[in-house]
Amino acid sequence: MTPVAARDDAAQRGGVLFGLLAFSLWGVFPVYFKWIESVAPLEVLGHRVLWAVPFGAMILTLRGQWREVAAALVDRRMLAWLALAALSISLNWLVYIWAVQNERILETSLGYYINPLMFVAIGTFVFGERLRRFQAVAVTLAAAGVLFLTISGGAFPWVALSLAALFAAYGIIRRQIAIGAMPGLFIETSLLLPIAAIWIAWLMSQGEASITSGDAGLAGLLVLGGPITVLPLLFFAIAAKRVSLTAIGFMQFLAPSMQFAIGLYYGEPLTLAHKICFACIWLAAAFFIYDAVSGKKEAE
Repeated sequence: MTPVAARDDAAQRGGVLFGLLAFSLWGVFPVYFKWIESVAPLEVLGHRVLWAVPFGAMILTLRGQWREVAAALVDRRMLAWLALAALSISLNWLVYIWAVQNERILETSLGYYINPLMFVAIGTFVFGERLRRFQAVAVTLAAAGVLFLTISGGAFPWVALSLAALFAAYGIIRRQIAIGAMPGLFIETSLLLPIAAIWIAWLMSQGEASITSGDAGLAGLLVLGGPITVLPLLFFAIAAKRVSLTAIGFMQFLAPSMQFAIGLYYGEPLTLAHKICFACIWLAAAFFIYDAVSGKKEAE
């Protein structure tokens, strides 16, 4: 093996490791939010934004990316897109936090299984992209599973669909602008920071802030919201530069699979309607992965 090939091989192995770390951290998110379920979702969201900004600043300094942030701050078009992205991702975070705290982890898992299929559907129906055969089968199976759960389960799975739609919107918005993952996230959280800071300050003034309740462990967990927001995205950004999109496609199903297992661990009911819906989604995921793999082979 030549030195160049050895370096490429090492970079790819490192990329796989960072990708697995990113999706594993996202996969265990429900455990973190269960630890702080005594804190209201809006307060949790406020702390997540509040502590993500200084931690993100530290990462930007270590990676030397402040020039990219400075360039984005003077670009009005980019700032407008990033403001929309901040709105989408903050709503996604809020729905997720609420769902975990209200015994809806299985539905969050369903949402992130649907997410890649949602990207395919949006690409087809909004941007006019051509739907390949196995992609069409995957999207149809996913839609059938959600429809069955809605009819037989007696409740519209709004958590799953909201999470998938909001994250898909976030991804589409971020595709409109050329900015790195970390600089983009830093600006997004910075745009949200004034609202978060005012909210936390108001709670403190009313004596209702959890971080000043005297529980040092809880305060530490709330501050941890910064790193757990920033690190998975950083790891994902590193992985995306080193491994193929097909490999990323495989790994992205790791997080919802872990969330599914965690939902069962916490005793959430798995009804017949849920079983049939998830069976459709898992089969859809298999078709999605097969399409990605076969498409890569044809390209080669």
